[in-house]
Amino acid sequence: MEIIVALKKTVDETYSVIIDNIPSLSFDSKVAIVTNETVAHLHLQTVLAKVKAPEICQVILPDGEEYKNMQTIDVILTALFEARFDRSSTLIALGGGVIGDMTGFAAALYERGIDFIQIPTTLLSAVDASVGGKTGINNKYGKNLIGSFNQPKGVYIDVDFLNTLPKREFAAGMAEAIKISVMFDKNYFDFLQTADLKNKDVIKEVIAKSVALKARVVSQDEKERGIRAVLNYGHTFAHVIENETNYIGYLHGEAVSIGIVMANRLAVKLGLLSEIEESEIKKVLEQYGLPVKYTIQNTQAFYDKFFLDKKTERGEIKFILPNGIGNFKIVSNIDEDIVKQTLEEFTKK
Repeated sequence: MEIIVALKKTVDETYSVIIDNIPSLSFDSKVAIVTNETVAHLHLQTVLAKVKAPEICQVILPDGEEYKNMQTIDVILTALFEARFDRSSTLIALGGGVIGDMTGFAAALYERGIDFIQIPTTLLSAVDASVGGKTGINNKYGKNLIGSFNQPKGVYIDVDFLNTLPKREFAAGMAEAIKISVMFDKNYFDFLQTADLKNKDVIKEVIAKSVALKARVVSQDEKERGIRAVLNYGHTFAHVIENETNYIGYLHGEAVSIGIVMANRLAVKLGLLSEIEESEIKKVLEQYGLPVKYTIQNTQAFYDKFFLDKKTERGEIKFILPNGIGNFKIVSNIDEDIVKQTLEEFTKK
């Protein structure tokens, strides 16, 4: 006997990304602003002045990637239960990628799902993490291995928030902009080679170009069954680096920068990228103050961690590699020796 449970998606999850000053935001139910100690000190009052709701709660978390775990998710959920939130309530993620990922994940879990919006305060979150609905946390096995796809109801990007970013944090965001340009748009990559990021309008353009490219990809492949995996260029290597350094040695964008360099080295070995193109990409990363070197201590251990990557299927590692600048190729079944030879080049100090 077979009974069919017919489920058809009828919900339109389209949302807007607004790149402008934060508008007034009105809600007819409870709201919780989830942020961290650093951002709360800098920007919480600004956002509170823009939000109108019957009740506004504040969930202020410690700052750092090392807190992106299930214990912190429980802190958020406990705050919501104690404030008697219900399914009509809304979460606001005020912060960078870590806050955005955890808030979105908590929103997906609380009473099986409530709304959330993103207000990114870092360049990395503005150009990448706040858009697309990837949410989750890290554990001892790797980065973002526990999570869900949960789209926000809106994203509000105010570039004035970026004025308080340390140089290192700002640079980390550029790694994601460079990543998407190399994968999809040679003209955008050329633009980044000479972009004057002291100019507010130029920063807005960088954010807009990055978000537009990502939106195009996500609209085709929301749950990373195909082309969206390309947005992980550099990340397969980066996630191992972050795991090896316990998420405190490098900012995410810094690890991605190094991961891009490693991926490019593999692409050169496979004949997908010329050494001139490899040098151009490395030069742009260095131009924005991003690290391009990492010393691998144990090649086999580094290689083995690839199998925990979310793109690995049936024991087969998939690498996202540039096929020239502005194009990509998803490559699997690469000879293990070639991959290890590439890693060996990063064992030398």
